[in-house]
Amino acid sequence: MDKFYNPVRIYQGFHCVQELPRVISEIDRKIENILVITWDESVQKNEDIQGIVKEYSQYQWKFIPFTRSNPEVEDLYQLYLETEKEGFDLIIAIGGGSVLDVGKSLCCLYDSEITDIAMLRQKIREKDLKKGKCIWIGVPTTAGTGSEVTCWATIWDSKENSKLSLEHQKNYAYASFVDPQFAETMPVSLAVSSALDAAAHATEAYWAKAANLVSGGLACQAITQIMQHITELAEEQKVHMAHDHMAKGSMLAGMAFSNTKTTACHSISYPLTMHYHIPHGVAVGMLLTQVMNKNRPYVKDFKRLLVAYGVESVEELDKKIKDIFDMAGISYRLRDWKVRKEDLSMLACQSSTKGRIDNNPAELSKEDILEILETIY
Repeated sequence: MDKFYNPVRIYQGFHCVQELPRVISEIDRKIENILVITWDESVQKNEDIQGIVKEYSQYQWKFIPFTRSNPEVEDLYQLYLETEKEGFDLIIAIGGGSVLDVGKSLCCLYDSEITDIAMLRQKIREKDLKKGKCIWIGVPTTAGTGSEVTCWATIWDSKENSKLSLEHQKNYAYASFVDPQFAETMPVSLAVSSALDAAAHATEAYWAKAANLVSGGLACQAITQIMQHITELAEEQKVHMAHDHMAKGSMLAGMAFSNTKTTACHSISYPLTMHYHIPHGVAVGMLLTQVMNKNRPYVKDFKRLLVAYGVESVEELDKKIKDIFDMAGISYRLRDWKVRKEDLSMLACQSSTKGRIDNNPAELSKEDILEILETIY
């Protein structure tokens, strides 16, 4: 039996964020205090955002910039301490995946009686967080994470060499505004790595053990949307609409894996990001075809996946992705990211994140993972 669920109200297109006040007015509870978490103070100067705040002065608006990439559990706890007594009814997160993940996480912390950081770690691991009255709205500024349409958040815990997943089925965003205008200031390298992250989300949603009829259709549509236009991110005459295509593809991919979660590409990428600060989209992009080769015998209708990518073989796709890396000036080799060859075995040992590696269609041993890492070294 197939089933699919995603309750997020989605608005997509240039300047769709102008619909934000109308959507807030439709929320079936009283909204007074609004916390806006942004990736940068410049967001507050955006013409659309300025207009909204000025026109809707009946709300108490508070803007807080959050500039950390890959938020640590300490970062989340500090922001919780700074805001938990202010009684926010709504959080609007405007930023990349880190900002969106922090925004949605706070909604589950405010009513969970967190007394110290050790308790926060414990509650996240035991999934013992409450969903209170505070709700959130996502406005992504990169086209990669799909966090605006999922109910989980990635929080890093480098001190304990782990990646935490904070999730609650009632913590989907009330709405998301996938507005490409916010992505237009990204450098090409970040835009490309974000798009590759979205392509990986879609691919993993397609072959995940939890895949279903709807997620498969969304995944293929997302991949096609991204791969047909990703090179246009480097073309001056086409870059404006390319951001729109990437935003659509990322949103569709987010919808797809919101019901399936990710698999081995993400699981293997986590220690690469944690220890060597390889951008997440770069890490999963490097791993994509190597994991695909391992999964190929276990993926139903594998040909459909290749068609979505516009290729006839994994080898052709591998070359296509490497060409995209070259176009964006991104290195495809682990050695260029200061990864030491003698560390590959350690990385392989840390690459089996529960809920991700066991969601992969092929069972991957430490030796399989080590082989993958050696191939891209």
